[in-house]
Amino acid sequence: MSKRIYVGNLPWSITKVRFEELFSPFGEMEEALVIANKYTGRSRGFGFVTYKNDADADKAMKAMNEKEVDGRRLVVKLARPSGETLEEAKVEEERKPSEERTHPKGTELKKTHPSVAESKKTRPSEVELKKKPKKEKPTEEKKEETEEEEETEDEF
Repeated sequence: MSKRIYVGNLPWSITKVRFEELFSPFGEMEEALVIANKYTGRSRGFGFVTYKNDADADKAMKAMNEKEVDGRRLVVKLARPSGETLEEAKVEEERKPSEERTHPKGTELKKTHPSVAESKKTRPSEVELKKKPKKEKPTEEKKEETEEEEETEDEF
């Protein structure tokens, strides 16, 4: 069975050929991938190696972890599936095989929380939002203020 390892803290100048040279002595590789910037083509500082044999991947992890390459110490460890957080990975390692595997957020995701349902009732509809607010009718005080302002403007 194949095993994929993560290689981090790679030098920015590393190429796929150099990357394969570093990891090929440990066994037969299925794939060696250096992640690069799609615009510049420069390495983003990490990559992945997939070995055909799990024992070869373990040897590579032990030998290459903390090894200095072009002035940088590599970080080599077992790759996690994309989107998995560190906390989820730790929980997965601690989990016993007999435990039931469910979604981490539970099965209640499709139901609407009561507070969300209430907030939808109180929110104005799109039609209400499009209506223009009514202008206030001027009160007697406001009429007097505007008349006074007009009189002072006439004096100048």
